[in-house]
Parts: sequence; C-alpha cells; structure tokens
Amino acid sequence: MDDPGQISEYGKILLMAIIGIVLVCATIFLARILSPKNPNPIKLSTYECGEETTGTSWVQFNPRFYVIALVFLLFDVELIFIFPWATVFGNAEFIAADSRWGWFTLIEMAIFLGVLIIGLLYVWKSGDISWIKPTHQKPTVPVGIPSSAYEDLNSRKYEVRDFREQEIQEVLAEKAASPVKMGFKPKFKKPNSES
Repeated sequence: MDDPGQISEYGKILLMAIIGIVLVCATIFLARILSPKNPNPIKLSTYECGEETTGTSWVQFNPRFYVIALVFLLFDVELIFIFPWATVFGNAEFIAADSRWGWFTLIEMAIFLGVLIIGLLYVWKSGDISWIKPTHQKPTVPVGIPSSAYEDLNSRKYEVRDFREQEIQEVLAEKAASPVKMGFKPKFKKPNSES
C-alpha cells in the first residue's frame, strides 16, 4: 500500500460507484417529481398480459422450478471458480517457479469438477431435471400377509342378498314396535349429605 498509484486506482473505482448511485437516485427522484399523477381504477388494476385478471395472486408454483433453478445456480457458481483458475493455470511465471504447480492445479480442478459431475448425475438419475418424470412407481407396503390369502379372497364367489320389499317392511315394523330410547341420559352425582 506504499504505492500511491494503488490508492488512486481504488479511488477511481469508488468515484465511479458514487457517480453511478447518484445518477440512479437522481433519475428515480426526477421521475417521481415530473411524472403525471392521474390514478384511476383501470391504471391501478393489475396488468396480466393484456388479459383480465382472474383469481387470487397467490398461485402455487411447481416445486420443480426451484430444483432446476438451484441446479442452474450451482453450475453458474462453478463457472465463477473455473474462469479465474483457467487464467491462472496458464500463467508461465507460476509454472516456472515450481513445476508441480500446473499438475497440482489440474488435479485440484479435476476433483472439483468430479464432485459436481457426480452431483449432476445423481440429480439426473433421480429424475429431478426432467420436467415430466417418466417412471411411475407403484407404492408397496411390506405386510406379513401372504399373497395367496389375497388370491383366495378374490377368487371366491360371494352371495349378494336381495332385499325385497317385504323384508324392508318387517324391519320397519320391528323398529316401530320397539320403544324409543334416548341417546343421552344425563347423570348427576348427588352431593354428599355427611358434610
């Protein structure tokens, strides 16, 4: 940091950042002051591709959007590490200083890429990248009942009783003859007379 040239270079970057922030803020402030303000219900309505809005704005997105976005972000961050490595890897000064430098960085990047490729293969194999999953798995529950018991139950012929009008009348007559019972009969505990 003894070289004043470095301080002036960082000062130029700071000055450019300050100018950029001031210009953006000034543009937003001027647009707020100069823009006409004529609100009406049509202008305040939600614009949805020229169509009338229907339903609520709380829409559930398919979770596959997030999985694909995370995979994209992972490989986007990978490129952030690969570009500087590629520029430094070919630097002749580092290789001249130590001949092991090139092999070390090459092996290091191969391990890094290998881990990412294994992750990509796992995501690909599990079907998280495909939008429509091609394989449907039938859920199975491990039970102790043998499959022959199910086959025996399914192969039997069961008699279906036909309820005739006379049988229905008999059942209704029995219900009419029996006294009506209340479904709920409250019971109260008598207070103890000793006290």
